[in-house]
Amino acid sequence: MNGRLTQWSAALAFAVVAHGAHAALFDDEEARQRIAETNQRLAQVQKQLEDRIAAIEVKTAGIVEVGREIELLKADMAKLRGQIEVLVHELSEAQKRQRDLYVDLDSRLRRIESAQAAVPAAAAVPGAAGAEVPAAAGTLAPGASPLAGAALPGGAAGAAPAATGAPAGVARPADAGAEQRAYDAALELFKRGDYAGAIAGFTSFVRTYPKSALAPSAQYWIGNAHYARRDYRAAINAQRTLVANYPDSGKVPDALLNIASAQSELGDTAGARRTLEEIVAKHPQSEAAAKAKQRLAGR
Repeated sequence: MNGRLTQWSAALAFAVVAHGAHAALFDDEEARQRIAETNQRLAQVQKQLEDRIAAIEVKTAGIVEVGREIELLKADMAKLRGQIEVLVHELSEAQKRQRDLYVDLDSRLRRIESAQAAVPAAAAVPGAAGAEVPAAAGTLAPGASPLAGAALPGGAAGAAPAATGAPAGVARPADAGAEQRAYDAALELFKRGDYAGAIAGFTSFVRTYPKSALAPSAQYWIGNAHYARRDYRAAINAQRTLVANYPDSGKVPDALLNIASAQSELGDTAGARRTLEEIVAKHPQSEAAAKAKQRLAGR
């Protein structure tokens, strides 16, 4: 009896051990399967991460390249801006030199015109300084004094003319001086860049001295000052006033050239061409005609 119990106990123990071994073997297989599945999922996640990182790197490389190009463009823009500033300064200086040269040339021509106008005026005044007054034939006896005729009663023939009288229409020296000062004052305002003051000064001059030899130049500078202020319509009107009021003036070709420039600034290309052609046709020997030909050739 005891032997049998021992055998049963041994068999039961073996069965329990075998069942435990089988259960352990089953748990290890399931664990290995789960580990494999987990590794597979990890591999998939890792691949997805690698793909994303690669895409980000590509985008980052593109952004870096774009940023580099932007910096290069900024450097080029800064360089171009500096060059533009230099060119603007040089253009401004060139325009100033050209304006000063033109003002100087105008002043010289004005002095020549004033000198030419003064010669006929001096010749028209009897007994003026430097003019010889010939004695009338038969007036003086041999050995008589040249002043003898001055004592004749009633102002007989041979009497010296009064020194204080001036022919009508001839400007007195004081008036000529005031005229010159008024013109020079307005011209100085233009040279300083005070175009509004120059317009007012030259307008006052033209109104005060409409018959002056300087009036055409004054009217021209009115138009030029308007042009400098970029008031192109006013510039055109001022220069047309010069052409209408002083058609024989040497300033007419320059006035027409200024009109053509103003028309170009206003976008009136056809009008500018007609004005340039008018300069060439009516004033072919002028300097303005040479400039007009150059502009027509470039259009």
